[in-house]
Amino acid sequence: MPRISEVRPSPIAGVWYTGEPRLLAEQVDAFLNQARLPDLDGEVIGVVTPHAGYRYSGRTAGFAFRAVLGQKPDLVAILSPFHAFHPAPLLTSAHQAYETPLGAVEVDREALAELDEMLIDYAQVGLVPVANDREHSLEIELPFLQRALAAPFKLLPVMVRNLSETIVHPLGLALARILKDRSALLVASTDLSHFYPVNEARKLDEEMLHQIEAFSPEGVLRAESSGTGYACGVAGVAAVLWAGQELGADLVRVLHYSTSADETHDTSSVVGYGAAALIKRPRIQGKAG
Repeated sequence: MPRISEVRPSPIAGVWYTGEPRLLAEQVDAFLNQARLPDLDGEVIGVVTPHAGYRYSGRTAGFAFRAVLGQKPDLVAILSPFHAFHPAPLLTSAHQAYETPLGAVEVDREALAELDEMLIDYAQVGLVPVANDREHSLEIELPFLQRALAAPFKLLPVMVRNLSETIVHPLGLALARILKDRSALLVASTDLSHFYPVNEARKLDEEMLHQIEAFSPEGVLRAESSGTGYACGVAGVAAVLWAGQELGADLVRVLHYSTSADETHDTSSVVGYGAAALIKRPRIQGKAG
């Protein structure tokens, strides 16, 4: 049985993104600097961002993380899929930290323990820790966070395999309760449709992004189940939307959309990528009398 190391070694550095620290920092900074955002009119408390190799989706991810550039959250909750088989509906890391070429990111074990206890109470399902996993969709967001955020942060990693609202909705509510009194950021890691011709992919992705921008976690799950839109991280997206609503966000803005064809020029079979921001707008006080 493989030993569980304190720090999870990266299985994807040098493959999904460069393993050379200086080049990685330069590449991520370029994606962030190239992104041009509209006025977001409030505090960004969460983002939806893709998780393909940086060659394919890094440009779109740059828009998501540009929206939180300079923030200083103490805790970042990343919700991602788990692409390999596992019987448990909700997973987390058994390691104490994630390693990237830019340094280690500590896992907040206290917050994970609180979330686990709350999920057992809310949904009768806890977090199952996994070690030495090869899941890329959570780790690949870390270098962007390491370059975009202005201070070190701890990580709350959750990998979701179950798409049932009876699991995903309680996860969102529990997340909100855990993060309510913390300086925190929500991240939903997802790509969109996979391996359709580009025109068909755009129709599917337009519907999924429409449901995300409508701030409808129910609509996101419904699009996936009905086949009108697809996102491999749909459960995490829905949970983040529910958590965002509980934390006071009242607007979602789609910031960028692309497909792999934009980089490869192969339109016959593409993957879609979207970036969005969850925004908490300031409350306007009415006048009395």
